[in-house]
Amino acid sequence: MATLVIRPATPADRPALDAQAQGLNLFEEPFSHDRRLDLQGGVDSVATLLERTADGGALLVAEIDGAVVGHMALWFDRMPPFVREELRDYAYLGDLFVREAHRSQGIGRALIAEAERLARARGVKRILLGVLPGNPAEAVYRKLGYRTYALELAKDL
Repeated sequence: MATLVIRPATPADRPALDAQAQGLNLFEEPFSHDRRLDLQGGVDSVATLLERTADGGALLVAEIDGAVVGHMALWFDRMPPFVREELRDYAYLGDLFVREAHRSQGIGRALIAEAERLARARGVKRILLGVLPGNPAEAVYRKLGYRTYALELAKDL
C-alpha cells in the first residue's frame, strides 16, 4: 500500500513543483481564461510561492512512495485596520494542486489539514483561500468548513 507523506518542499522538489504549477495553470485556465500555460509560467509561479512562504510560511508537498504528487503553499499576512485586532493576523492557503492520477484520494485534504495545523501553531484565528468560480474544489473546501468571506469581481478593460 502506498504511503502518503506531507512535508515541506526541498530544493530537490523544484522540477516536480515547476511541472505541477504548470499543471495548475492548465487546470485553472478554463475557469480564469488568463493563465500562462508554458512551463516558464510554472517556474515563475513557484518562485513567487517561495518568496511568499519565506517569512514563516510553508510550501508543502504531498509525496507518495518518493514521488511528489501534490503541493500547496501557506503564508501569513495581516488585514488592514478596519478588521478587529484579534482577527487581523491570518493564514492564506494558495496554489493547491494534486496530480490527476492521485485526485479523490484525500491528498488535498491532507495538505489542508497540515496547513491548518501550522496556522493554529502560529496562533492565527482565521485562514483564507481563494477558489475560481466553477472549480469543483469549492465543494470540498465548503465540506471542510470554509465559507464565503469576500467576493472579488473583475472587469477586463
